[in-house]
Amino acid sequence: MNTPSSGSLTRLQQRIVPVLTGPPILAFLPAVTLGAFWLGGEQALFFVSLGLPLLFAFAGAYGGWPARPGLSRDSVTGLMLRDGFDVTIQQVFEDTEASGLKSACFVLEIDDYAEAVDRHGQSAADTVATRCGERILSVLRDGDTVARIGDSRFAVCLMAVRQLDLELCIQLSGRMQAAVEEPVSLGGLTVYSSCSIGFCLRTRAPGDNGQDWLEAANTALADARNSGPSAIRAFSAEMQRKTKARSDLRDDAATALENGQIQPWYQPQISTDTGKVTGFEALARWSHPVHGMIPPDVFLPVMEDAGLMERLGQVMLYHALTALKAWDSAGVNVPRVGVNFAGDELRNPGLVDKIRWELDRFELAPERLSVEILETVVTDTPDDAVTRNIAGLADLGCRIDLDDFGTGHASIASIRRFKVSRIKIDRSFVMKADRDPEQQRLIGAILTMAERLELETLAEGVETVGEHALLAQLGCDHVQGFGIARPMPFDQTLTWITGHAAKLTEAPRIGRDAG
Repeated sequence: MNTPSSGSLTRLQQRIVPVLTGPPILAFLPAVTLGAFWLGGEQALFFVSLGLPLLFAFAGAYGGWPARPGLSRDSVTGLMLRDGFDVTIQQVFEDTEASGLKSACFVLEIDDYAEAVDRHGQSAADTVATRCGERILSVLRDGDTVARIGDSRFAVCLMAVRQLDLELCIQLSGRMQAAVEEPVSLGGLTVYSSCSIGFCLRTRAPGDNGQDWLEAANTALADARNSGPSAIRAFSAEMQRKTKARSDLRDDAATALENGQIQPWYQPQISTDTGKVTGFEALARWSHPVHGMIPPDVFLPVMEDAGLMERLGQVMLYHALTALKAWDSAGVNVPRVGVNFAGDELRNPGLVDKIRWELDRFELAPERLSVEILETVVTDTPDDAVTRNIAGLADLGCRIDLDDFGTGHASIASIRRFKVSRIKIDRSFVMKADRDPEQQRLIGAILTMAERLELETLAEGVETVGEHALLAQLGCDHVQGFGIARPMPFDQTLTWITGHAAKLTEAPRIGRDAG
């Protein structure tokens, strides 16, 4: 059991050993012994010769540097491991607390390390990690500490200094990032890596120990990774609040799916020729009992982190098919409903059978379900299971909508391979298209391609009458966006459909066949 006095002794040893074993004191040893002999003769020389070894023994210098426990080394990079870093950062935390000196903790992550393992093997990935460790060390000073705290993660704690601010930390982060991102040669192969960095100044560290300080740097790193590869972020109290809120949402997500807090809202899609409703897209909305309506761009990443995307898809599909039956029962004509399918769902080998069973259960024809897949799924997923499932759903009779077209650079061959029925032109092409000739040319090119491939088209994000009219004139088949209607709960759709039908009897047609 360690007593307070033993802990103080250990800290004293940790401070004395570097002094006693450093170059300055070793350089003065000959002068000390010579001075002792000159001033006191042989007797003084005897006491100095005996006293110095005793002093070194008391300080623990004979135990080797460093004398403290927990400094095991990583077998790949040779760097300190997490347990040793924990000791170091706690010591620096205490030193800066007592002295008023400044420091910072950095956490770096190789963004594509897992991909390097998959593509080049573990040995090559180990080489990348080793080079990264060496390059981080080359940027730092001798007194700074570097550790490998994960397969692709490194931690840095700066030696306490008098002058250190946010700008200097950002500059140091940039130098470390530039060093790490230099290409690594593996035989005849060159590997490129990107690196994200989060850091926390000691003056901004939350909590009262080194672990809280390190966790703050990890929080900043998580924010950097969410912002994309090669990002750098400094910890702030606001970041901590957001992380806490995200963690709370993750805890609530599973319950929200089961108790009906997360349900689809429906956004109508209309024909540019007739103005009639051609379908609705089901969009997930979370009505939280405490936080109110939570935007999809906030809760969808939480669902993904929690591994709940497949369950979310099941809930959305059930409600969407229920809505189709309800519209049929009300005597309104809604030809189909679109449901977004995430990558996790599309990898499920039983997906086609599950969709077939659900359609049979609701007694609905397959063509009334539009399976919406992101263009990035088509371009970035070489997974055979995804290809088989999408083709299987198309063979079943479901319509395949390629969402956000223009953002993922899908090839014509991939559009054919995935048996796409309709492409949804991304809103970035639609925005202000009625005032931008360049946008008009891009849309015209997409529509010409779609016509030659015999694909239907739908423009997303239509917000103005001018955009609607232009798309109709250019030959886009369907439109969707705030200019038509915002997403709405199911119980508002019947009222909207009735109101929209009434407007059609009053308004002139603006389609290609008008006039």
